[in-house]
Amino acid sequence: MAQDDWATRWRALSDEVLTELQDWRAAHPRATFAAIETEVESRLSRLRARMLEDAALATPAADLTAAAEAERPACPQCGHGLQARGHRTRRVTVRGDQTVALARSYAVCPTCGTGLFPPR
Repeated sequence: MAQDDWATRWRALSDEVLTELQDWRAAHPRATFAAIETEVESRLSRLRARMLEDAALATPAADLTAAAEAERPACPQCGHGLQARGHRTRRVTVRGDQTVALARSYAVCPTCGTGLFPPR
């Protein structure tokens, strides 16, 4: 996804979060500071997770098949170059109990057999 697309996606989600917070605040005029803080953090965590996912997937390490052999990461066990062995999705829970899906190349060392996801 291009960075221009990020801005569009992030802006739409940001607008949604702001609207939800305004609606929540209007429905809870006597909320305590702690309750307001909890709501703000909860809503912002969705935006944070989307930004993390988009930025992480933009790294060249996400797709080893596009990298020249000399640019591929080395095996942490033996130092030989890793080879791509298809794509897999890994789900990571980030702050705010949000799940980020990272679709990346799965890498295997042809020498020692060590497998890595995502590659370093």
